[in-house]
Amino acid sequence: MSFTRMALSQGKHRPVSSRLLSLFAVTLGMTALPAFAGGGEASLVLPNLADPKLATFLGGMTGSSLLSWGLLICIAGLLFGAVFFGQVKKLPAHKAMVEVSELIYETCKTYLATQGKFLLILWVFIAAIIVAYFGGIQSLSMKDVLVILLFSLIGIAGSFGVAWFGIRINTYANSRVAFASLAGKGFPCYAIPLKSGISIGMLLISTELLIMLGILLFVPSEMAGKCFIGFAIGESLGAAALRIAGGIFTKIADIGSDLMKIVFKIKEDDARNPGVIADCAGDNAGDSVGPTADGFETYGVTCVALVTFIMAAIPETAVQVQLLVWIFAIGAMMILASGFSYLVNEMIAKGKYGDAVHFNFEAPLTSLVWITSIVSMVVTFVVSKLLIGDIAIAGKVYPNLWWQLALIINCGTLAGALIPEAVKAFTSTNSGHVREIVTASREGGASLNVLAGLTAGNFSAYWLGLVITALMAGAYLISQNDLAAVINPDTAKGVVMAAVFAFGLVAFGFLSMGPVTIAVDSYGPVTDNAQSVYELSTIEQLPGIEAEIKRDFNVDVNFDVAKDLLEENDSAGNTFKATSKPVLIGTAVVGSATMVFSIIMLLTDGLSVNLGLLSVLHPPFLLGLIAGGATIFWFSGAATQAVSTGAYRAVEFIKGNIKLDGETKASVEDSKRVVEICTQYAQKGMFNIFMAVFFGTLACAFVEPFFFIGYLFSIAIVGLYQAVFMANAGGAWDNAKKIVETELRAKGTPLHDAVVVGDTVGDPFKDTSSVALNPVIKFTTLFGLLAVEMAVGLKASGQGGLTLALAAIFLAINLFFVYRSFYGMRINVEIPKDAA
Repeated sequence: MSFTRMALSQGKHRPVSSRLLSLFAVTLGMTALPAFAGGGEASLVLPNLADPKLATFLGGMTGSSLLSWGLLICIAGLLFGAVFFGQVKKLPAHKAMVEVSELIYETCKTYLATQGKFLLILWVFIAAIIVAYFGGIQSLSMKDVLVILLFSLIGIAGSFGVAWFGIRINTYANSRVAFASLAGKGFPCYAIPLKSGISIGMLLISTELLIMLGILLFVPSEMAGKCFIGFAIGESLGAAALRIAGGIFTKIADIGSDLMKIVFKIKEDDARNPGVIADCAGDNAGDSVGPTADGFETYGVTCVALVTFIMAAIPETAVQVQLLVWIFAIGAMMILASGFSYLVNEMIAKGKYGDAVHFNFEAPLTSLVWITSIVSMVVTFVVSKLLIGDIAIAGKVYPNLWWQLALIINCGTLAGALIPEAVKAFTSTNSGHVREIVTASREGGASLNVLAGLTAGNFSAYWLGLVITALMAGAYLISQNDLAAVINPDTAKGVVMAAVFAFGLVAFGFLSMGPVTIAVDSYGPVTDNAQSVYELSTIEQLPGIEAEIKRDFNVDVNFDVAKDLLEENDSAGNTFKATSKPVLIGTAVVGSATMVFSIIMLLTDGLSVNLGLLSVLHPPFLLGLIAGGATIFWFSGAATQAVSTGAYRAVEFIKGNIKLDGETKASVEDSKRVVEICTQYAQKGMFNIFMAVFFGTLACAFVEPFFFIGYLFSIAIVGLYQAVFMANAGGAWDNAKKIVETELRAKGTPLHDAVVVGDTVGDPFKDTSSVALNPVIKFTTLFGLLAVEMAVGLKASGQGGLTLALAAIFLAINLFFVYRSFYGMRINVEIPKDAA
């Protein structure tokens, strides 16, 4: 067939591993074809939203007409982001600071362009499976398969594009914040990074929803489900790769730069340190590129999971239309709710803090989260009442269903506000746990510092686990009323399906204030960079600078207050970077439960057969639970190994090339070399991890389908606790260092050395291993949807032996890359024979 010829002809120009994958894909597509054509979630046909006979809203509007207004809201959100982008760009900044921020941007741009090319290489592997599945198993035409491939590329481009926008506006904002601090007023130092962040958040969510509404409204209904899956896989691939690589890059640079403070007793962001520019670029690569791509993908995958569930579980077409329109209408209204909440909060904050020199930077950020949460919950109830207040199923009206569904979503919305509060209890500079780390470090040095941070991380995982459990339990209890009665006529099935749908709605609720979640997360890299821009500009050393700034900008300079404000603001940025991570991680886990259920529906023929195999009494299922946990710990170690080796090489270079006597700045060539080291090890680490995850997913799906279900549940649950533990331990270590540097003013002391060590231990915890687990969990689940259908189809066609043979081959390739991720990334330096 044409797919076979195409794949084989392209294989002549690919690496060996890619040619093998193409051959596997062609084999799978050809052998699975007779048994599984037309099956699975990707085959679902969406209902006609323009048909008034199915459903109308608000006095006669069809679903497509109503959602067309959603397109306009998305465009308004894009304009909101663009206007704020222009406002940030026009803010004043001294040319010395602008030069530094532009150097950081150019470095980031080079890094991101390199990652973009690398992403296309990784996409080839995904494309081969898409061709095999849709071209072989689904028997689609080449034109249709190319459309699905196009949407997978759109998904990657979306993740990549919002990441690029994020680094551009953040590298405008960092110099503007640094300059604003010179006036000695705290409010501009808070307002600028938040304006930058809300610009990213509004553009990100608006772009995501615009694409998804475009698929829903303009792609033929028989292709829309397939395009949703392709789009989700593409954005998940983009997010996973950018999160992993960015996390490795930023922590190599951060550790390499920070350790110089101990080795040479130099100040934070000393301009003579060639690692500082790489550190600034890393702040954007890891803390801007990664989270924006991650947030983009999280929102999209959660919506795809809900669409998939509605189409798979609900038999009545009219109800499908009403629920689809309801969900996407709420998504559109949340854009307006976030923009409105931001504007209200800014008015309040300016009134309270506009003239203050110092204030608690966390306070207005906290109020923004809570205002947005309350507004979002109210909007959810209003929209639900208007759109599904009189929903009828099988001729019967359910007048209470609207508020029950709204309440379930609001369990997730409440989680988006409660989780940050719980995180702050363990990571804020006002936290008793963080101050315990400082106290332990006074007498116990780095050893007790590390132990106290591990303790904080462990406790935080416990409490956040309870918060998520309680809110999901609440959603479950609410779902067992009208929702369980209407979702399926079979009571036993309805109870299960209602619970799973409720969990998906909770995940959707997590993201209902997505623009604000992204905004407070993006606040951190700007405040971190602002400190660095201030130091790298050597603004205090420029001759006649105070008179120049007074003449050109009418600003009376106060250098001491400026530095204090930047330090304090960075602490708030650290805290709120930490608060957003568990929200995204929690969404991944809760949303994955809905997607895994889609696979369960496939394997059990709609909960009709094989239910006994979903039990620990079925050995493959139990073994899958064990294997999934092992994968999480491998991933955490592999990501940290890449950071450790890269940081060693960065430290080695910086120590050998730093010039402290007679120099005011490091050379551009030395700074570029550190960036090259970070990029090199980020790409090596990311490639090994991606290939291991890719082939590991295929291997587990082909071993036995219920083994794979256990595997997916395990990586979600174990991954949740591992990620929360690592993220919050790292955040606690980071802000313990800030307390020593800002409150105690103890830089250069043994206490400072101890907290710097703790901070560098926490760097890969909070910004590499933990955060990358989120997209990895979702990518494995989404990609596994296709993989397990291929495996089941192959076995059903009488190719059970081939299925196990392919599983063995995939496992061998997986183990090869697992081996490379550790032993191929080790620090290969011979220990001197005379070493003590």
